[in-house]
Amino acid sequence: MNDSEQAPYFLEEGEVGFVEYQDFLYPEPFHFVSGGSVPELTLRFETYGHLNAAKDNGILICHALSGDHHCAGVHDIDERKLGWWNFMVGPGKPIDTTRYFVICSNVLGGCQGSTGPGSINPATGKAYQLDFPKLTVQDMVKAQTLLIDSFGIDRLHAVIGGSMGGMQALQWVIDFPDRVGRYIALACGARHTAQAIAFNDTGRQAIISDPAWQKGSYDPDNGPNLGLAVARMMAHITYLSDVGMETKFGRKRRHVDQSKEYFDVEFEVESYLRYQGQSFVSRFDANTYLYLTKALDRFDLHSPDSLDTTLSPVAAQGLVVGFTSDWLYPPQGNREIVEALLRIGKDATYAELAMDFGHDSFLVRAPKLYELIDQFLKR
Repeated sequence: MNDSEQAPYFLEEGEVGFVEYQDFLYPEPFHFVSGGSVPELTLRFETYGHLNAAKDNGILICHALSGDHHCAGVHDIDERKLGWWNFMVGPGKPIDTTRYFVICSNVLGGCQGSTGPGSINPATGKAYQLDFPKLTVQDMVKAQTLLIDSFGIDRLHAVIGGSMGGMQALQWVIDFPDRVGRYIALACGARHTAQAIAFNDTGRQAIISDPAWQKGSYDPDNGPNLGLAVARMMAHITYLSDVGMETKFGRKRRHVDQSKEYFDVEFEVESYLRYQGQSFVSRFDANTYLYLTKALDRFDLHSPDSLDTTLSPVAAQGLVVGFTSDWLYPPQGNREIVEALLRIGKDATYAELAMDFGHDSFLVRAPKLYELIDQFLKR
């Protein structure tokens, strides 16, 4: 089928329709918080809706670890793959694109068009790989401010994100309190628990132990795919809940040869996880996974003094949402953020939703979550 024969994309009610990504280039050196720099910086992003004349209706959406800039609509006419938060963003939806100008960018350190370990260093003509500077959530946010500046936006109506995106939202209102009117942080926390760090490191070791990793200097077409797939499988388990997995898979089996021991796929849940691992390898870079998970592990709002001290610059209205079945970022980790904010006299609200989808609950259609976000943004 040639271009002229492609089926048209029909804009359904509530959909933003066909979208194309753009690349923001910052042509000057970007200096990382922990030291090191890159000679220039690219952030890939998408926008939805229109910036008003006052430039005060901007909303920045920050993605989670395995997410990217494609938040809503479709960017491929053939695949018609919907953005990861398409049900939340669009005309008449909670993040209403008839009201707000929505921006979502792939983070610094990412592998979907933004500058990261797999990007070519213009100074050397080779990929950065492990020469990429030490990365923190602060660096991600600092890079996002340059993108927001390019639109002439002085103050965002809101910053919203879940998981790693929630950490970015919190970092925004700490580092740039005058530039954000309100924020929503979902399924995150002030810092990783020892268990979360342990899961991340086990995933990193799966990648590093893969002979194809080559100490980070692998061929992009022949990288540590086995290690990355295992890392994804293990991480994906932490995104789900026991109830959700039991409901979806239970002990359902596939038809296998029972006459001998069988170490390939026997249970449906095994098939699901292996599929998740293989599909992840096709769209993600192993070194990026190492860098982003380390940045998450280093994120600690209790340091260097105390949580109260770290949160003291916050001026924006806040909504923090925890989910009862989330055992990666348990509700109490979300709740302690709001307790600290209220303790120091800040405007913050905590909501806890009973859902069975684990950490990924913020990525699932839920009327209660719709209403929370819609009402908070309109406050």
